[in-house]
Amino acid sequence: MSATALPAFRAPNPILAFIRAQPLGAAGLVVILVMGTAAVFAEVIAPFNPEAIDFMSMLAAPSADHFFGTDAFGRDILTRIIYGARTALTIGFLSSFIGCTAGGLLGVASAYFGGRADLLIMRLVDIVLSFPIIVLALVVVAVLGKTAVLGIDLNLVFAIAIPIIPRACRVVRSAALSVRQMPYIDAARAGGYSSTHIILRHMAPNVLAPYLILLTAYVAQAILLEASLSFLGLGVQEPKPAWGLMLAGDSANFYQEAPWMILFPGLAISLAVFAFNLFGDSLRDWLDPKFRT
Repeated sequence: MSATALPAFRAPNPILAFIRAQPLGAAGLVVILVMGTAAVFAEVIAPFNPEAIDFMSMLAAPSADHFFGTDAFGRDILTRIIYGARTALTIGFLSSFIGCTAGGLLGVASAYFGGRADLLIMRLVDIVLSFPIIVLALVVVAVLGKTAVLGIDLNLVFAIAIPIIPRACRVVRSAALSVRQMPYIDAARAGGYSSTHIILRHMAPNVLAPYLILLTAYVAQAILLEASLSFLGLGVQEPKPAWGLMLAGDSANFYQEAPWMILFPGLAISLAVFAFNLFGDSLRDWLDPKFRT
């Protein structure tokens, strides 16, 4: 008598499972991917040169030639929004990665060592948190000035990342405190492993879920901060396209005559921030078992 063959086990596709469980988060991810694709292939997608000045097309209304109209210098707004996505996403991802990674490692170290080290780190975090995030970013960028490497203002990236560090530190520390009590941490100590080895190999991977949630959520915060700093003249400078920079200068002078100069860059900022917040919230619900139904 032949044995009945059992069907092969197939692990569920995590992407499809995420889409079914979090459709709004999947919609936010689609928007992020579209913006990322536009940023990477801006030279192919954009219809014009973002810095090309055309005085014959100054303040042209949206039309078949210029879908989003032009600005006071005749530059195509759609083109500058597409290239501005590259600026916003690059600075946003770098700032969020640096801030969340530094804050996460600091939070794990604080939870692991405890005692005076934990008390000192947390009091320093409380001091930094007492400053509003935009004020702290303004101070840092004003002190550091501007240093461009490969077309990226690194000081602007650090100015945005520094206010993120204490916020990420507190969240990751709270998760790491429970990990610190696990038996395998005591076993690693008894085995003679160094503190660095235990923090990086045993504790940090177990707080990866809150780290990823923070990483996606603070990209939105970083994009908004970059736009604010550029609007105030302390971020990206002309003629490089940036969403916040497009809202400053002549846009305020021609908002009645050419409202599209403010409308479309503002919508781009709002859509990017909304998409990242939506994806970050859905990712939290997906990764944290306490939020699952």
